[in-house]
Amino acid sequence: MFLMRIGAFGAEKPAVRVDDTHYVDVSDVVTDFGEAFFAAGGAATLAGPVAERIAAGDVHEFGDRRIGAPIARPHQILCIGLNFSDHAAETGQAVPAEPILFTKSPNTLVGPNDDVRIPRGSTKTDWEVELGIVIGRRTSYLGSPADAAGAIAGYVLVNDVSERSFQMERGGQWSKGKSAETFNPAGPWLATPDEIPDVGDLDMWLDVNGVRRQTGNTRTMVFDPYVIVHHLSQFLVLEPGDLINTGTPPGVGMGQDPPVWLRPGDVIDLGIDRLGRARQHVVPPR
Repeated sequence: MFLMRIGAFGAEKPAVRVDDTHYVDVSDVVTDFGEAFFAAGGAATLAGPVAERIAAGDVHEFGDRRIGAPIARPHQILCIGLNFSDHAAETGQAVPAEPILFTKSPNTLVGPNDDVRIPRGSTKTDWEVELGIVIGRRTSYLGSPADAAGAIAGYVLVNDVSERSFQMERGGQWSKGKSAETFNPAGPWLATPDEIPDVGDLDMWLDVNGVRRQTGNTRTMVFDPYVIVHHLSQFLVLEPGDLINTGTPPGVGMGQDPPVWLRPGDVIDLGIDRLGRARQHVVPPR
């Protein structure tokens, strides 16, 4: 199943994607795709109502409706750094021995086609196409990576937008460079695990102004989603609806020669197999 949220920012309604042009409105079945929904069983609770509505032809066209992030604001956005071996190489850093963890403010979450705003004082705003994991149940102290599969509600396309001067040159605190408003576009949909034949073999790409910058595949992940969820569960409690960004393949702006940074007027296109594609316009600071 492909879960979506349709409507104006802050007033999105939960929906299920049928095909490229149609969706089923489920806002009378569930309030939102947030903590309560995932804790109560998630997508499995929608199977019957969605099938009935599709059979009855009770579907809607996307048209020009705004697509929001496919999950409501989570308790936390957790991020894994240097999780692609080829990305670590381009930054000149060693492949980590265990997942590098940093956090991102939950209010960075926006829709897949919403604007990305350059923060005030920025000189090095960058892009990062990433696979996002959405947690499906309250999780701590998992016994093994294999146990993590039951804790994952699905996967989502994200852009982990980053301001490198804030991240690298302002006291070494990565969250400073990760938490500006609009810095976590996500969607267009959350794909449940049954929709992903092999999460370890998904092509990923990102273009800036029509120029291909990132080309990768989840095969080069250092730590796969199951290892990541198991590892994090040893240190903190994961709540239903939490989002984990799992790292980016090579081709980020700081890895170019010379480095290339986002500027107002730029257009970012990105996608991951089975998780759709997104487009963000870059706009000036407030």
